[in-house]
Amino acid sequence: MTRSQRLRDDDVTGFFAGRLPDGWFDGAPEVSIDREEILVVGRLSEPSYPEGANDSTKETAQAARIKGFREDTREKRMRIASEAERVFGRTVSWGARCGEAERLFTTVGAPVMTRLRMEERGVLDTLIEAGVARSRSEALAWCVRLVARHEADWINDLRDALTHVQRVRTEGPEAI
Repeated sequence: MTRSQRLRDDDVTGFFAGRLPDGWFDGAPEVSIDREEILVVGRLSEPSYPEGANDSTKETAQAARIKGFREDTREKRMRIASEAERVFGRTVSWGARCGEAERLFTTVGAPVMTRLRMEERGVLDTLIEAGVARSRSEALAWCVRLVARHEADWINDLRDALTHVQRVRTEGPEAI
């Protein structure tokens, strides 16, 4: 990430910190940014549970809290998203967490082009035939989620290393 990109990410985070109404979330929302999308996910306060509430009751209450937030804030979120999209040139998506529940609202499914050899296509086709996925695209997305889940520490180490390399590049001498 270049120096100007880092500033832009800070600008995006600052935009939402200043633009979101107080009281929407418990603390600052998590703002994730990639080439196509800005994802804003905030933590909602947990509801008051009846005494002796079991896990099912709590899960239902948390899901209802998230659904209520989504419906109650829709118009204002759309206005804020439109403004941010004009400023930053990326689609804005939203999400909320409550307790252990998380729900993302209408996130971007960006197309990705890749070339696969027969053996690799065979893996995807096996997932389709087994009913794990309906298409090669869905099977590939499943594979990516599986790697992200099982190799999360390694992926995070790679991201940290890339961030360090990009920072060093921006602090280095200007290219002629």
